Amino acid sequence: MLVITDPQKMRKYCASISRKGLSIGFVPTMGALHEGHLELVKAAKKRSDVVIVSIFVNPIQFGPKEDFKKYPRDIKKDAALLKKEKVDVLFNPSVEDMIPKDLLSYVEVGKMGDVLCGTSRPGHFRGVATIVAKFFNIIRPDTAFFGAKDFQQQAIIRKMVKDLDMGVEIVTVATVREKSGLAKSSRNAYLSAEQRAQAPALYASLLLAKRMIAAGEKSASKIIVAIKKNILSRTDFVVDYVSIVDSETFEEKKTIKRPVLIAVAAYLGKTRLIDNILV
Repeated sequence: MLVITDPQKMRKYCASISRKGLSIGFVPTMGALHEGHLELVKAAKKRSDVVIVSIFVNPIQFGPKEDFKKYPRDIKKDAALLKKEKVDVLFNPSVEDMIPKDLLSYVEVGKMGDVLCGTSRPGHFRGVATIVAKFFNIIRPDTAFFGAKDFQQQAIIRKMVKDLDMGVEIVTVATVREKSGLAKSSRNAYLSAEQRAQAPALYASLLLAKRMIAAGEKSASKIIVAIKKNILSRTDFVVDYVSIVDSETFEEKKTIKRPVLIAVAAYLGKTRLIDNILV
């Protein structure tokens, strides 16, 4: 496995791969890799001649009171996992190379980035989209792979690619869960044993909502109340939001008439967890 840190070297390497007529699959990550990330890698390997994984903790997607400095980092462990999966290239650029101090150009994501996680994390998706766009310009992948747990993120990237004619196919891979139902996340490492035992309540509440809809419930407000009640009555979670939105436009729905995204974000202590399902 090659390890490349210089964006210009990465660009030249990818150009040489493309000239050979080989396809490039790209998996962007912030490291602290887990089974969810590795599923993205496996999906990329099935569809690509060359697989590139980036590890970059992106400071411009973190708010001033968020966990950028404390975000888990273990590049040696991550590299070993990727090598075991026979990844072709690990791209691990520095903050200085990716975000120059005089950076003026950002990708604005509009109203899609102002709802759900964007409400409590203003500017988050602007930061995500800007860095992903830079990665796409450096690597020029044929396909890029994102997890369904971060559904809003992959939808915004998909729209960016379409709007800016980037020519990258976005592939969304199903959320990987623990046996308890808890979605795999790098931030799960912050949870105490007691919190980890409570955390599966998020997914359990989403499944409750799914059952309510299957039974004929059409009122989004009633379903949201049931989700919150189910979470708060069983755990120490503090709910950030529970929303039922159109899965493409993210417009909030009052009545469920077509497929929707049910999304939830909540805090256990200082750890913010998110989850969602399509119904």
